[in-house]
Amino acid sequence: MRKKLIKKISFTVIAGIFAIMFILPTVLTITNSFMTQTEITANYGKIFSNVKEKKSYISDKINLKFIPDKVSGSQYSSVLFKSPDYLFKFWNSVILVVPIVILQVSFACLSAYGFTRWRGRVRDIIFFSYVILMLMPYQVTLVPNFLVSEWLGILNTRWAIIFPGMFTPFSVFLITKFMRRIPKSLIESAKLDGSSEWQIFKNICLPQCKGAIFSTAMLVFVDYWNMVEQPVILLPDAAKQPLSVYLSVINSGEIGIAFAVAVIYMIPCLLLFLYGEEYLAEGIAYSGSVKG
Repeated sequence: MRKKLIKKISFTVIAGIFAIMFILPTVLTITNSFMTQTEITANYGKIFSNVKEKKSYISDKINLKFIPDKVSGSQYSSVLFKSPDYLFKFWNSVILVVPIVILQVSFACLSAYGFTRWRGRVRDIIFFSYVILMLMPYQVTLVPNFLVSEWLGILNTRWAIIFPGMFTPFSVFLITKFMRRIPKSLIESAKLDGSSEWQIFKNICLPQCKGAIFSTAMLVFVDYWNMVEQPVILLPDAAKQPLSVYLSVINSGEIGIAFAVAVIYMIPCLLLFLYGEEYLAEGIAYSGSVKG
């Protein structure tokens, strides 16, 4: 019992250390966003000046501060009231990401139901192809997406981002693995009662997969909320690009503003995670637990 207790305490301490290491950048960003511009420049000015000069070293010692000498909301005032460009970019992100999440999850639910109800070798081949496509990074598909968008005449429009995002295979894979947990007897009983395929899908499968659907929506939202490559290539017009692209421009000059914008940018993801943490854990836990 003593060895088990020591082992448990050791693992807890190690996990706590890693947790603190992971959360420190977020805490640093939040606290520094309430510093005055003078204090931020004094602490981190040399880092950003090296970025401007395209140098990869830091010649002076950097002073990491977690508690500001004087709490100031001037950075947020500049972002929210004096510089509407940041809010425009924020809403650009919302306009791009929300349709992708809704449409991708909707198509994924329909596809997952098809993969669940349809049995055969062809289904296995198609599903395996989905898994292969899921392993491909965005950088591999950027050139084909660019060529197709140019051919369709939607290049430099929001549809160039939304259309490819609607059919990402990851959502289909996750919801399919979860939907296959539904007992066949439940579906067969519904069919004997005269339920149509649509009624089975709507009244049985969707309620049973609520956790998987919500966790998938969260993962898709976070993924596309932080996208950079797709807007840079498919949206050359800077006025249409999301805030994730614009953050790099802010970082190169306005240090204090960068902290405030980063905090505002994190809020939707943090709220979504805090609200749906249970669904996220449930969806991931069961995503690979059933073979089909």
